[in-house]
Amino acid sequence: MQLSEQQVAVLEAANADEATPVDALAAATELPPETVTGAVFELEDEGLVAVSERVDETVALTDEGRDYVDEGLPEIRLYEAALEAGADDDPVSMGQVIGASGLEGGAVDIALSNYARKGYGVIDSGELTADPDADPDADAEAVALEDLADADDAPVDGVAVDGGTLEQLERRGLLDRRESTVREVTLTEAAVTELMAGIETAETVGQVTPELLTSGEWADVEFSEYNVEADAERFEGGKVHILRQTAERVKDVLVGMGFQEMEGPHVDADFWINDCLFMPQDHPARTHWDRFALENPTHIDDLPEDLVERVERAHKQGVGPDGEGYHSPWDEDFARALALRGHTTSLSTRYLSGEEIGDLEPPQRYFSVEKVYRNDTLDPTHLLEFFQIEGWVMAEDLSVRDLMGTFEEFYAQFGITDIEFKPHYNPYTEPSFELFGTHPTTGELVEIGNSGIFREEMLEPLGVDCDVMAWGLALERLLMLMYGFEDIRDIHGTLCDLELLRETEVTY
Repeated sequence: MQLSEQQVAVLEAANADEATPVDALAAATELPPETVTGAVFELEDEGLVAVSERVDETVALTDEGRDYVDEGLPEIRLYEAALEAGADDDPVSMGQVIGASGLEGGAVDIALSNYARKGYGVIDSGELTADPDADPDADAEAVALEDLADADDAPVDGVAVDGGTLEQLERRGLLDRRESTVREVTLTEAAVTELMAGIETAETVGQVTPELLTSGEWADVEFSEYNVEADAERFEGGKVHILRQTAERVKDVLVGMGFQEMEGPHVDADFWINDCLFMPQDHPARTHWDRFALENPTHIDDLPEDLVERVERAHKQGVGPDGEGYHSPWDEDFARALALRGHTTSLSTRYLSGEEIGDLEPPQRYFSVEKVYRNDTLDPTHLLEFFQIEGWVMAEDLSVRDLMGTFEEFYAQFGITDIEFKPHYNPYTEPSFELFGTHPTTGELVEIGNSGIFREEMLEPLGVDCDVMAWGLALERLLMLMYGFEDIRDIHGTLCDLELLRETEVTY
């Protein structure tokens, strides 16, 4: 029997009594592991070796995890500082404890988010308490970090850490979990027989070279066979995120319905975000608890003076003979305050007022699919930043029937035909209603948007003297109805499911 030099080397290094890993064969033959792997598969086809595979899972600490082994977990450092400050007796200022702990930057947020979760104490209204009975020495995550400190790609089955703790460390980015395929080779009886009889080494060539072609030797040499079915390293190519793909599809649908796209700043004055919407300045949604204000700069310089006057008058006195306004203070300095927009209706006020592209004559249709920012509590249906589908139609004699019909036509483009409507209150629309759709997996009603006819108190200061119907829809909620996602954190953010993103395709 004739075999290639690499195949002969592998046969001579392998054993008939026990399985030998490919890496060990590579070390014994001084050949690259990929060369050995190719030879092994060729020998398996010849019936000379048996190949078995298993998947080994190993764990190792990340650089951040190793830092915490030396410095301690941020939440434990915060707890120790709280005890020293006397927070086990009376609440202590959170800023004081953080300063004493030596925590800085992102470590502060990490400490605060895990402090209460682990029962070290309570954080409330800027003050912090410490549970005197808490035991940092028994912290499962801290103990696990110590146990894994000297482990480098240690087998999961060989570490004395429970699976739940490993998952939590991995979720926090303190642990890397790796899977590797281990192939082991055993000689067959046929291989032993051939080795005893003697195997000739055939000179083979792996590739055609210019020298082989010019000399004519290519006609006499034996070329190596290639196993095109052999496993190869998997490479994941980049692709457009499913959320961005859906946003582009939404834009295509709205353009097809006769709409034009709006553009505008992510950071804007409260004047455009709220005051122009006839939102009172003492509304709870305008406090620092619900918005992201800018620290530098804090205020906008340029606002149209005549528009400011009309908006202020609407807030204080109302519009029309029966208008009363809010009878509450209105401060121009507050209106000039800069913040991340909580909705893209700030774009609508800019366009409707004529400040963005000039005066508009009805009929007009505009939309945007842009990111907005709200200081909400994270949960399966709420994020701190998300995409809003803003839209409005300016025309004479619009009604709620027109608005409902627009939604039914829009959502039908995505296969959603069971939209439900619920009356609602907005400071800037009357009548108003919310939209709901049925989740395809849970069967529950999911709120997907808010809408209504803009009030006269909003439109008159902007110089609009006809009807305007408008809406703000959630792009992420649309994805939930289209694909059955139950938690929007699965599609973007630090906990997103990468396999789900790779495999899910946007359908048209």
